[in-house]
Amino acid sequence: MMRTRAMLLIALACVAGSVAGNAALSAPGAPMGDLDEVMGLLAMRRHGRVEFVEQHFLAVLKRPVESSGEMRYDAPDRLEKRTLLPRPETLLLERGELTVERNGRRHVLDLHRYPQILPFIESIRGTLAGDRNALERVFHLEFAGSLDRWSLTLAPLDGSLARVVKQVRIDGSRDQLFRVEIRQPDGDRSLMTLRTPAAP
Repeated sequence: MMRTRAMLLIALACVAGSVAGNAALSAPGAPMGDLDEVMGLLAMRRHGRVEFVEQHFLAVLKRPVESSGEMRYDAPDRLEKRTLLPRPETLLLERGELTVERNGRRHVLDLHRYPQILPFIESIRGTLAGDRNALERVFHLEFAGSLDRWSLTLAPLDGSLARVVKQVRIDGSRDQLFRVEIRQPDGDRSLMTLRTPAAP
């Protein structure tokens, strides 16, 4: 379960994000053209880097667990999340494999062995490439706002994925992401705030 959540997190929260349309899209007050423009801007980004602060809100804990670090994206399918504090950890998603490095150990997970997760990962890759149809088989989406200030809510269509993730909300402006919130069916959630690194 923890590895599954890691896969979802790195795919959803990397700099290019996951923005796409859906045949069942419900977006009162949000012109479809704005959604198309957001997708187009994201698809044009071939590389990206952001800093993050992530908070995990768990029912068994009184305070959120916080971590921070950076994430990188290189088209078409390299996503990396590097946690620096409180403990170093690297998650790398590339060519159908998730590599986890922590405590001096390296583990490689072949995503093809997890067919319930693979469609989700492939849909994210399609989104990063600007393929609007990539998410239609996986999520129901609701897009709200405008090009300058938008939010996208994703709800899994597949029952096996819905048992891991209830809902994902992504907030952004144009091709920049501000925050990614992942809610689980048991009430736990994670909130990741993103920002562009300061110029050296």
